[in-house]
Amino acid sequence: MEVTPNHTQTVSGWAAMDESGKIVPFVFKRRENGVDDVTIKVKYCGMCHTDLHFIHNDWGITMYPVVPGHEITGVVTKHLCQSPATSLPEVPQHALHKLINVWTTLVMEVTPNHTQTVSGWAAMDESGKIVPFVFKRRENGVDDVTIKVKYCGMCHTDLHFIHNDWGITMYPVVPGHEITGVVTKVGTNVAGFKVGDRVGVGCIAASCLDCEHCRRSEENYCDKVALTYNGIFWDGSITYGGYSGMLVAHKRFVVRIPDTLPLDAAAPLLCAGITVYSPMKQHGMLQADAAGRRLGVVGLGGLGHVAVKFGKAFGLHVTVISTSPAKEREARENLKADNFVVSTDQKQMQAMTRSLDYIIDTVAATHSLGPILELLKVNGKLVLVGAPEKPVELPSFPLIFGKRTVSGSMTGGMKETQEMMDICGEHNITCDIEIVSTDRINDALARLARNDVRYRFVINVGGDSKL
Repeated sequence: MEVTPNHTQTVSGWAAMDESGKIVPFVFKRRENGVDDVTIKVKYCGMCHTDLHFIHNDWGITMYPVVPGHEITGVVTKHLCQSPATSLPEVPQHALHKLINVWTTLVMEVTPNHTQTVSGWAAMDESGKIVPFVFKRRENGVDDVTIKVKYCGMCHTDLHFIHNDWGITMYPVVPGHEITGVVTKVGTNVAGFKVGDRVGVGCIAASCLDCEHCRRSEENYCDKVALTYNGIFWDGSITYGGYSGMLVAHKRFVVRIPDTLPLDAAAPLLCAGITVYSPMKQHGMLQADAAGRRLGVVGLGGLGHVAVKFGKAFGLHVTVISTSPAKEREARENLKADNFVVSTDQKQMQAMTRSLDYIIDTVAATHSLGPILELLKVNGKLVLVGAPEKPVELPSFPLIFGKRTVSGSMTGGMKETQEMMDICGEHNITCDIEIVSTDRINDALARLARNDVRYRFVINVGGDSKL
């Protein structure tokens, strides 16, 4: 057909204009997304010998201009409710793809119950600049809790999504998964919360609620988990996080904040806190009979400083292991660590050989685990919660000759998160924070990228002086 009136989407591509075979930039129109269609943001396209044949009109059937390419991968950006689609398999080296669930769940174009207008702050592209952003949230459902956001912590994960470091960001992205606030509405099926309650929401917005992991309250390991932002919710909508004035959350994924904890300093516990608490509990570090045992904490940042606090609260002898000698005073005087070791000092490290029962490694920079493993006693346990971009070096001999165990852990389930929050209330454990006003978010992100914070930024979303 000569006329295609629904071809209104302008697309930039590359085409051959004639039999010379030269490929040049080419702007053309594609059709609007129909009821049976899927719109895809193309990420990669393979080059096939068939492309050459069509480009040069070797078979005499080319219709110029021709835009080649039939080995196409990308990310779904739009579809209507009737549309089927084939999902890509999980890419092994990108486990986060499965976590985000972008490629295996489609984005619905229509979410008719999203009628609540919300003001927030979003990144619109990979430049990473956060700007004011007005969007829609769903109405409060029968199982939902509506929360007026008071504070939201800023996590390094926010930086990765803002800049699309992992190639899976769906812009505009509203970051934030360390959220505290006050309940303003509850659904008819909600029994555990009431208007006025102080609550928090962490990394998870949804899960299947029925798999073996969900039944054990390990929702963070559910294959269908949806993150609090840049995830896909049950209704097909993209989730927006806590850099916003209001949040609607399913009751399963809301926790109570004890009255003894300030909402600002409690916010990072919903990520940093549970990330270290979960493996410390899982591996017996917080049991009553563990008191007096020796814990090493590698890295003194957002995660590490909370691990030190948990260790001290449960009677462990805590050694901080850091590359920075300048952090010793902070570790000993403010966090009450019992010992401090500079990991680049061979004499100090050798003196600590086979002295620790447990080590929790919070460092996200690439480093060798060999020297760290040597610090463990026989049967000692090393838990990794930091996520370096490149694979860590893991020598086998320290494992074999020391009968040592290495494991990993990712945040925690909801039952565990509530338990952690209650324990923090009992022991007065909070994160050391720096409050950020909403007009200084970009400045704080720049400092966060330089690790210029002690130890967590928290956005004063509600504009309150203190809660």
